[in-house]
Amino acid sequence: MSDKGRAVVTRKSHTGVDGVWKARCKHCTRKLSATSRNGTSHLKTHLKNCYYNKKKGVKIQTNLRFATTPKGQVAVENYVFNQDVARRALYTMIILHEYPLSIVDHHGFRKFVSALQPLFKMGTRNTIRRDIISFYEGEKRKARIFLQKTECRVAITTDLWTADNQKRGYMAVTGHFIDDSWTLKSCILRFMYVPCPHTAEVICDALHKCLQNWDLDRRVSTVTLDNCSTNDSMVGLMETRLGAAHMLLKGEVLHMRCCAHILNLIVKDGMEVIKNSVAAIRLAVAYWVATPKRYEKFEKTALDENVELERKLNLDCKTRWNSTYIMLSIAIPYRKVFERLSDLDKNWVCPTDEEWNFANIVCDKLKIFYELTELFSGTKYVTANLFFPKVCEIKLKINSWGHDEDKIIRDMSAAMIEKYDKYWADIHGLMAIAVILDPRLKMTMLHACYIALFGEESAGKYVTEAHELLTKLMKHYQVKEREFVGTSTGGASSVSATEVLSIFNALAATKKTTTFVRSKNELDRYLEEETLPHDAGHFDILGWWKLEGTRYPTLRMVARDILAIPITTVASESAFSTSGRLLSDHRSRLTPKMLEALMCSQSWLRHTLEGHDNSFWSCLEDIEEDMKEESCVSGVYSE
Repeated sequence: MSDKGRAVVTRKSHTGVDGVWKARCKHCTRKLSATSRNGTSHLKTHLKNCYYNKKKGVKIQTNLRFATTPKGQVAVENYVFNQDVARRALYTMIILHEYPLSIVDHHGFRKFVSALQPLFKMGTRNTIRRDIISFYEGEKRKARIFLQKTECRVAITTDLWTADNQKRGYMAVTGHFIDDSWTLKSCILRFMYVPCPHTAEVICDALHKCLQNWDLDRRVSTVTLDNCSTNDSMVGLMETRLGAAHMLLKGEVLHMRCCAHILNLIVKDGMEVIKNSVAAIRLAVAYWVATPKRYEKFEKTALDENVELERKLNLDCKTRWNSTYIMLSIAIPYRKVFERLSDLDKNWVCPTDEEWNFANIVCDKLKIFYELTELFSGTKYVTANLFFPKVCEIKLKINSWGHDEDKIIRDMSAAMIEKYDKYWADIHGLMAIAVILDPRLKMTMLHACYIALFGEESAGKYVTEAHELLTKLMKHYQVKEREFVGTSTGGASSVSATEVLSIFNALAATKKTTTFVRSKNELDRYLEEETLPHDAGHFDILGWWKLEGTRYPTLRMVARDILAIPITTVASESAFSTSGRLLSDHRSRLTPKMLEALMCSQSWLRHTLEGHDNSFWSCLEDIEEDMKEESCVSGVYSE
């Protein structure tokens, strides 16, 4: 083949992946076979039929365009239209913004794209469907490689959702871990269809298959679930499936209850007691949002009274305490407007001063739970170390309300305490360890929390139990570390007496001890060090363990897995708000496979675009580049 329009260049000296060579057309970038037995006839045929080769000739037309440099400067650069790049941008847009697949068949959209770039060949909805599935499978493969390269355990959150228009149940499974650069990551693993009935056995089977598919069935740290009897039974079955040898402490700490769900149960019991006491405010809001004419009158009165309407009145849902808090927090600042409207509209009765004051008290108390729920629901920062101190704070607050002058508040306190003790009488052991692993808190905060909850006499027992649990965990990680070292050295039998002596001399020179003694000293040294200042400023706990934690190698391994544990299922539940939009009445025919591809791809793409996870996805791109570099020289590569 002549140099003019040549598609293949020099072969590499070593074999590629699976030994299958590919050639890339430099006009349309299509990949063709490059093995010697296939010759070059098919390459010549392709060049004759290549759309871009015929359209532009052998010379690729180069255009100029304005571009922005990383420094924000405008520069002129060469631009060559690439069909594959444009096609990828199209299906990426559809995934990210939840456009219907049929958008590629819309006449207006086709005309618009043609006006932008006449060379772009628009595909059909079936083509876009195949592109999305291919993209999803490729990204999933890269994510699996990334997780396999990351030597840590993965915390799992999962939840179920039923699509109203399809009447099908779906399970969202999300993995949480701390990568090698000590950055907290959350990655949706599956959004899969789960057939009815949703029994413990069915849910367990679906979750276990998901973990096996991602090669995580031996690397799970905890599973965070909502509080229901089905999930409790499912965890018992899951422990059997995973096997005691592959779980932390033989599965003693596998089950993690969603604290946001427990908070919701606690507040709901309290709201049941005081529901009639805030009814007057609810009726007032309902009256003025009932019709557009009434709300316009409300807005005009606010303008006359010089009250700025920063937020629109919002009627609550009686069964959702957070909506009641939002309703009260909006209505209370407009008290002056409501009182003025009582003079203008004789058919409406304004709440009394006593009712307004009580609503204000209730709003202040609900605000505590609302802010804690938002704090616990974070997925971009560590929450495990926040759990115990905040749960302790909740208990002290509720106890203090038991001495209130108002009987309704005292009754509310009693109802909340009963529900609190049902779920949080015993704090999850790993959450106590997470407090110890915070260099600002350590044993001091743990001891203080237990004193506040159980008194001075009982606190010592609980602190000792937490310390013993951490010691057991360190022994567990030491065994894992020794197994890893043993497999990498080829076994102790191959080491001679001379080599043993040289190893001994090396250890003595560096003053290193055995694994067990070192771990004991690690924990003692860590706890003996003074706690860091516990101020209101931002503290990067992962950054501290990344740098300072190198002095405690085994404890550092424990911290990496424990601090990654989420304390709510929000990461999985948030997927359902997206799936609800995807499965609208106009898109209810999406198959479970296509829905999963859209859901997972959208989540992964958003991680790419958001600055907080750029490092994660750039790592995945590095993996892809590494795979290509292993089998690529000057345009010839293998697949």
